[in-house]
Parts: sequence; C-alpha cells; structure tokens
Amino acid sequence: MLPKPPLTYRDSGVDIGSAEALIDRIRPCAERTLRPEVMAGIGGFGALIQIPLDRFPHPVLVAGTDGIGTKLLLGLAHDRLEGLGIDLVAMCANDVLVHGAEPLFFLDYYASGRIDPAQGSRLLASIGRGCELAGCALVGGETAEMPGLYQAPDFDLAGFCVGIVERSEILDGSRVRMGDRLIGLASSGVHSNGFSLVRKLLERSGRGGDGSGGASFIDQLLEPTRIYVKSVLPLLRHLPIHAMAHITGGGLIDNPPRVIPAGLGAVLDPGSWPVPPVLEWIRDQAGLPLREFYHTFNAGIGYLLIVPPEAVPETLDLLAGAGESAYAIGEIVEDPGHGIRIG
Repeated sequence: MLPKPPLTYRDSGVDIGSAEALIDRIRPCAERTLRPEVMAGIGGFGALIQIPLDRFPHPVLVAGTDGIGTKLLLGLAHDRLEGLGIDLVAMCANDVLVHGAEPLFFLDYYASGRIDPAQGSRLLASIGRGCELAGCALVGGETAEMPGLYQAPDFDLAGFCVGIVERSEILDGSRVRMGDRLIGLASSGVHSNGFSLVRKLLERSGRGGDGSGGASFIDQLLEPTRIYVKSVLPLLRHLPIHAMAHITGGGLIDNPPRVIPAGLGAVLDPGSWPVPPVLEWIRDQAGLPLREFYHTFNAGIGYLLIVPPEAVPETLDLLAGAGESAYAIGEIVEDPGHGIRIG
C-alpha cells in the first residue's frame, strides 16, 4: 500500500501567509489611529490600554458590538469596499457615544473563504479611516480564513468598540422630561440598515448605475454611515443634553424609546426635516406607509439628541458649527404606551 501524500494546511485551503501579509499592510493604518492610552496594539495576543484616570477619576467603560449586515453584498457586487469599514466603526462608535462615552479603541473581525490581501487591505484601511473619524484607536482584530464556511470572494465583517465616560456623566435616559425636544442629526443616506429590502428593490426595478449629481445610484446607497462622535462629544461639555439615540435597526420607531423613561413617549413632526432622495426612492418603490418607512429606515435622521426646550437654539447653532445638518423634529409627551407617534 502506497503511503498517503502529505496534506498541509495550505492544501486544505488555508494560507497563513496571506493573513500575515494582510496584517503587515494594515499596520500603517492602525498607527495613524493611536491614542496616548494604547500601550500595545496590533501584533500581540491582546491589546493593552491604560485607563486615563487623570481625565476620568471614576471611569465607566462602555462597550458596543455590531456588523453591517447585507450591505456587504451590495458593496462586493459593485466592487465598492472603501466605505464598508467606516460603516462598521460607525455602527459601534455611535452606539457607545449614546451613553456619553468617548470611544477609546476598536477591534475588528474579518472572515473569508480565502484571504485576498488586496481585498482585505481595502477593507481594513476603511476600518482605519473610520477609527480616525471616531477618534478611537484601532488596536487589533482577527483575520480568519475559513474555506467551506465562506465561498471566496464572500466575507463578513464585525467589530466592537470600547469607550469611557465619567460615572456622574453617564447618559441613560433618566434625565428626560415631558416637554423636552428632539433634535435630529441628518444621516448621510441609508446608513447600514434595511439592505435586504434595498437589494430586493434593486433586483425588481433593474436600477443600478444611473445617477445624479455625478454619483451613481449605487454610490448613493453605499454612502458610509455618518460618524457623529467628533460633533457631539464637545456638546456634552456645554449643553444640558438629557439623552441621545443612534437611529439604526428599528429606525425612528424603536430606537428613541430605548432612552425615554416609562410613561413618556414622543411625537415626531414628519415635515420638519428633509428626507434624502435615495430614501424617498426606496419608500416609493416599496410602497411603504410612513410609519413602516420610519420603522425600517432612518428616514434621513441618523442620530438624536433630547434636550430641554430652552437649549434648542444653542444646540442647533453648535451642531451647524460642527458641520452637522440638524433639525428640531419632535417633542417628549406623556404616553403610558411609551411609544412614538407621528404628528
């Protein structure tokens, strides 16, 4: 009986060298995001982060994790990968920000059936760019090659972010009062929710590359999720912000109640902010009633602040100065059902 030929890890479909090459490529991106608190980042078994007790005497860590769902498939189908890492960081960092926390560091998980260093470099460079926009350090992650589970060139991305907030400054919704106003910060488009429906609509309509204003329709759909950290954090030092909400899955219907106390709800004024044309197209093509549209998509509002009525003018002024388009979109009202009404 002839001896069986040797079978290596590479023969089974896993090339360790590809992952190592990708790590080498991403180091410069990670180095651009470093913060003083980082003692050791990419390359070790774990990242070492020193808590800045000089700024946070009673620190509380806030962690968030997420992915970007089937938006990945649209980006892959049209070879638009450069914004997907920004989406990933945004979904995590904006969530951490809701509690008043400053994002400290971020780790990613990139898995594929076959690691393509060129594809991986584009994705991880985008994650690095997202970390720069959020002001957090990219300190490591995991690159996994799993033939059989994923079929090349398919991949998945996930990540998590850890932020820090002084204990006395945590925002948890307990400060919200009847009569408070809702300030909506404009989204950059669809962000990263509802893409299973979006892809069905594209398939049904046959729409793909036609565009307006020099950008294709696909580019409008894939516009990266806006990261609000650098605009909102400074406001916390100057304004009486009672609560905040990141408008992600569940839209304007499910997310605000997460930071509104029991016995209260909110009324939204649907005419108080503009809806991006790409989102209007989605609503029209799907034939969505207004409430269902607000429940599935962000409807043009990516982030929400809840402030006392007297703080509205200054809040809008400061946000405009930070480059945000912001609108007074509703009010906190008494509501035993703890829901969102469309006025």
